[in-house]
Amino acid sequence: MFEAAVMKPSQAVKNRANRIVRLLAKLYPDAKCALHHDNPLQLLIATILSAQCTDVRVNMVTPALFARFPNVRAFAEAEQDELETAIQSTGFFRNKARNIIACCRQIQEKHGGEVPNTMEDLVQLPGVGRKTSNVILGNAFDIPGITVDTHVLRLSHRMGLTRHVDAHKVEQDLMALIPKKEWTMFSHRMIFHGRQVCFARKPNCAECILKEVCPKIGVEIKKVQQSTTKGS
Repeated sequence: MFEAAVMKPSQAVKNRANRIVRLLAKLYPDAKCALHHDNPLQLLIATILSAQCTDVRVNMVTPALFARFPNVRAFAEAEQDELETAIQSTGFFRNKARNIIACCRQIQEKHGGEVPNTMEDLVQLPGVGRKTSNVILGNAFDIPGITVDTHVLRLSHRMGLTRHVDAHKVEQDLMALIPKKEWTMFSHRMIFHGRQVCFARKPNCAECILKEVCPKIGVEIKKVQQSTTKGS
């Protein structure tokens, strides 16, 4: 069972979160899921493939993949070797192929061939955790969810929205701070910001729309360390 939030956020953190939500919405009004898909199944498969792989690479692979395997039954009955070959360039292809086949078999057997639309059912599928489930719920079924990927995790720390490193606990903290109706779009906008401005190694704080509200946790420490290293 998913536990409740560990700590109640302070009013100062709530105020900061509200400003961040507004500013990111202004900067990225049209943010959306970067994985190309036409239906819940395609999004599910693409999200599984995106683990330890770029969305760009996944989008290069999926057109031919979806043409060869157009529905749940096709994936459920796929030969492991053939599916591995089709997705090899996404990395970890053996595990991904095994999970995709098992996942689709379970969808076929337990859900009538339709991707389920509840967190409880989605996390029971092989290769699917809360992050993938929130992607599916938010983008395929319009059910709000916060997707804690590497960008959302990193930016949430820098912005002082969480102190946790566990993705589930970070999700809890963000759920307590962000209005539910904003959960899905907030995730997209954080990911966009992480890719375009708030980089992992050298965040572009000087030109960031959040520079007046973001506490830049970890960034200043890193600068001091770099300065010390250069002077030694």
